[in-house]
Amino acid sequence: MAFNLQTVDPLIATNFFLTIGSDVVVNITSVDGLTLEIETADINQRTAKGVLVQHKTMSKPKWTGELNVKRLAPLDASSDELWKWFMSIRTTGMAAASRATQRKSGGISIYDASMTLVASWTFTEAWPSKIETEGLDVTKNDPVSETITLQYETLTRTK
Repeated sequence: MAFNLQTVDPLIATNFFLTIGSDVVVNITSVDGLTLEIETADINQRTAKGVLVQHKTMSKPKWTGELNVKRLAPLDASSDELWKWFMSIRTTGMAAASRATQRKSGGISIYDASMTLVASWTFTEAWPSKIETEGLDVTKNDPVSETITLQYETLTRTK
């Protein structure tokens, strides 16, 4: 089902925001992993004459996944909320009783040029599993970026 580009503009991924808990995460340059999926099951059987017949059917919705959020690296990791969250989990782990304090919900929102919300996704029970600083290269003048991998339990497109 296509929409008519003569009457409606497409989503443009330049005005988007990431929130984790009640905080807006700044300096985000990209988000990957907005994937909704249904797992499949392959069924193989033989007919009475020995011919192999294969079927593919729906198994179950896949709720868990991961988001990769790229942003400009902060000047001071010790005062950055994402780094503090990651280091807290990395150094102390996640005790079964601390689920409510270690995991956070959030969302990604896309706005059009007039700053009207046009699309959004929400995720629940997320936690950072990796922070990767991009390669440093003396021949380039690019700002240093890092990619934060967030594990989540559910992802839903809400708009």
